[in-house]
Amino acid sequence: MSRVIDLYDFLHTIPELGFQEHKTAAFLAGELKKAGFAVREQVGGATGVVGEYDSGKEGPTLALRADIDALGHMVNGQLCAMHTCGHDAHAAMVLAAAEELVASGSVQRGKLKILFQPAEELGTGALSMIKDGAVDDVDMILGVHLRPQEEITQAQALPALYHAASERLEGVFHGVPAHGARPHLGVNAIDAAAVAIAAVNAIHLNPNESYSIKATRFLCDSGVTNAIPAEATVTWDVRAELNSTMEKLIEKAKSAIRAGAATVGATVEVTNYQSIPAAEYTDDMIALLSEAITAVYGPEGLHKPVKTAGGEDFHFFIKEKPSIKAGYFGLGCGLTPGIHHPDMTFDKRALAKGQAVFVYAARKVLKR
Repeated sequence: MSRVIDLYDFLHTIPELGFQEHKTAAFLAGELKKAGFAVREQVGGATGVVGEYDSGKEGPTLALRADIDALGHMVNGQLCAMHTCGHDAHAAMVLAAAEELVASGSVQRGKLKILFQPAEELGTGALSMIKDGAVDDVDMILGVHLRPQEEITQAQALPALYHAASERLEGVFHGVPAHGARPHLGVNAIDAAAVAIAAVNAIHLNPNESYSIKATRFLCDSGVTNAIPAEATVTWDVRAELNSTMEKLIEKAKSAIRAGAATVGATVEVTNYQSIPAAEYTDDMIALLSEAITAVYGPEGLHKPVKTAGGEDFHFFIKEKPSIKAGYFGLGCGLTPGIHHPDMTFDKRALAKGQAVFVYAARKVLKR
């Protein structure tokens, strides 16, 4: 069996939630050390791992990044960590590529950095590593994600996966409590929240800009059924193809929520959180990955770039350090029934192709 599948099979047996990836991080750090990398552990104050291989020659610093956390699923009433997003596969491909690049003497100029990043599912893992200096010297960064069967076939890979920006918007509505028989003496928080939801649904931006905003949680309970509730909380899931669209959407939504609450005499506190930026890639990195995919798969295996409403905290690396050139490819692998599904499965043979794409791209950058 191939090295990349062996790595995947082991990582799949030790799924750990975000910032709790202690076994995973220790294993990855140990393998990087064996391969000849200088390794820094507990990057970001938790479970991040950075490996560095310096050629000793002048040249760019290229980073290969893989997320390493698992998802939490409820199984028989218990929260269990399960690798249902493919992060174990991403880590296996990056580690196998790193080992191959060093063993083959392909790092002939500049530096190769390996970033094993925790807590992608929490949306904060990349930021923790950025704050700890993991990409201070990085000129280029590459990442990968498994793709579902309905998006691309196993015989394909795509050179640019355009994730959307995503945020959560929360409104905490404050009314005035009253007896159900005397509603005129109170301000019903449910009414305020309902008007605000309708106001947000009436927002219209340029239809050529892809976006969505929808209420996904409504919490309100006065404790009894014959009293006017004084507080309600609503959460909206917000997504946009472009970062500029997200900014406009959040601004309009906050105004709509405040105005909605005011129509019934309530007040509201509005906050946004879990902000994930949209993908922004450079043309030369897309071209590099296109060349690598074509070399590995043949011309018929190069799929066009794909847009997805899903989010990915990889894009914080570019947002926080705009000088970095970024590329992120999608790997066809026969994945069914879908990412984040508790029964997610895929054909492990595709991992060798993903490893090869990383190796080809890195050699183009780091060989003299």
